[in-house]
Amino acid sequence: MNHFFSKVRQNYGDMKLASKFTLVLMITVTVPVIMMACFFYGKLYDMVVSYTIRQEQDISAKTAPIVEDLVQQVIDAHDRITDQDFFQTLFHQPVNSPFRMFENTEEIQEFQEYTKSLISSGKISGLQIYMDFPTSVRLFQDELTRDYFSPMSKAKGTYWYGIFQGTSVSSLFCPSFYLGDREKKSYGDMAYITSTTFYFQGHAYRAYIAAYTSSDNFTDLLKDNLTVDGSVSYIINDRNAIVASSDQSQSGIYLLDYDSIEDSFMSSNNFIERTILDTTVYAGFYNIKQPGWFMVTVLPAGPLITQSNMIMVQYILMYLAFLVLALILAHYMSRSITNRISSVIHQMSKVRKGSLSPMESPVYHDEIGDLIDTYNYMTRKMDQAKAAEELRIAEFHSLQAQINPHFLYNTMDMINWLAQQGRTDDVSTAVQSLSRFYKLTLQPLIENAVLHGILEKDDKTGTIVLTGWIEDTSIVLLISDDGVGIPSEKLSAILSGNGNSTSGGTNIAVYNTHRRLQILYGPDYGLTYSSTPGSGTEVEIRIPAIRKSATEPSN
Repeated sequence: MNHFFSKVRQNYGDMKLASKFTLVLMITVTVPVIMMACFFYGKLYDMVVSYTIRQEQDISAKTAPIVEDLVQQVIDAHDRITDQDFFQTLFHQPVNSPFRMFENTEEIQEFQEYTKSLISSGKISGLQIYMDFPTSVRLFQDELTRDYFSPMSKAKGTYWYGIFQGTSVSSLFCPSFYLGDREKKSYGDMAYITSTTFYFQGHAYRAYIAAYTSSDNFTDLLKDNLTVDGSVSYIINDRNAIVASSDQSQSGIYLLDYDSIEDSFMSSNNFIERTILDTTVYAGFYNIKQPGWFMVTVLPAGPLITQSNMIMVQYILMYLAFLVLALILAHYMSRSITNRISSVIHQMSKVRKGSLSPMESPVYHDEIGDLIDTYNYMTRKMDQAKAAEELRIAEFHSLQAQINPHFLYNTMDMINWLAQQGRTDDVSTAVQSLSRFYKLTLQPLIENAVLHGILEKDDKTGTIVLTGWIEDTSIVLLISDDGVGIPSEKLSAILSGNGNSTSGGTNIAVYNTHRRLQILYGPDYGLTYSSTPGSGTEVEIRIPAIRKSATEPSN
């Protein structure tokens, strides 16, 4: 195992920086996200369920009052019809004469017009008053009343009629299957029906007033109440009958018992979890107070699981999109870093081969920018050291190769003859003089030619020539170079000790050499400069062939 981890560590250490950055990014971004996804997957379903239930509760809380309002509209229309004068006269006063006493009366006409206005306004879709009335009365045939009055025989056989006969209820809001086919076809598939009694010629008769409406109004509301595919919303009455439904087949599958709904509602738990036909569902209840109904909304778990899975898939796709974007950005950023480092490495490899070329100044002053600055500083120092070394070598070579050997040979030959003659004191003096002459005269002048002439050129190459001859009673040495030359305005001050060189130094060494020769040999001797800018410089050294005191007058 240790070997395995060591191998992995080694492989990671050998990777390119760009690959390391990408790998680290993927690990640091991917692993936490995967762990969070695994942790929250189970909770995501609960979150979806809670959110969906809360959303459904909000919508249902708005839908339930609208359902109550539709019911109340039908009941109010029924009540306003029963408040008409004709209705009150007919049902609340004993009638002893034939119905013709009401024909063409103002009460009948008002009753007819008001009923038509309610139907045309959409408050109700139809009105029927069923009466157990003797056939001798023309109530059912009269033009003004026949559309709204029917004999009791038309109601017999309906489900609602059986309820009135078998119970003591005085009013009933009927769903579709409570009504007969004739009613649903001619008036409406829902009805609010009340029972009453009237008296005719000393006999009591039963009557039912039915105000009809359309279940489409309720169905549309229930469909708009749904927020999840596969869910269903329905209205159930106290007889476990479905009054209206968004989907008849679905409501039959998810039908809940009225008593259990009422118990859950009374316990303030208006949203419960149930298992119906091996399917987990979430059911919500809302009370429709006037008829005593409940509006039920059932949410199967399947669509909620699908919804949570879709959210998870969307989350994963979104994460993958951001991951790809992050990898692209990481690749770009890593390349921007590694490319700069690679350029430094490449430049350093040139140094190993002997090239001391500096890099361009960094644009960004981060750690890599500091590294480039440090590299450039080191190359400058190395270049200066190399230049100094080359200067010393050039000085040596120049002195070795360019000095006219005749002067040195003649001097050494003279010293040799003095030694053969046994003039040891003269030999010692000659050697010391030669050494001092080279050290104090030639060396600074040749160094000056190298530093301020040759090395000031772009290619830093050139030639220095040293020649000498006897002129009358003087020895003349001429040092010539093909350097950058000296401007005319500086040439006149070069022997004054006040001027500056072209490289920024002073002329004190040249001045000291010139003054030393004048002090030793007199004002007629010393240095003479001539120069042409861009072509080179010549300096003439003039000393006496026979030494004499500086205070001794010359011939």
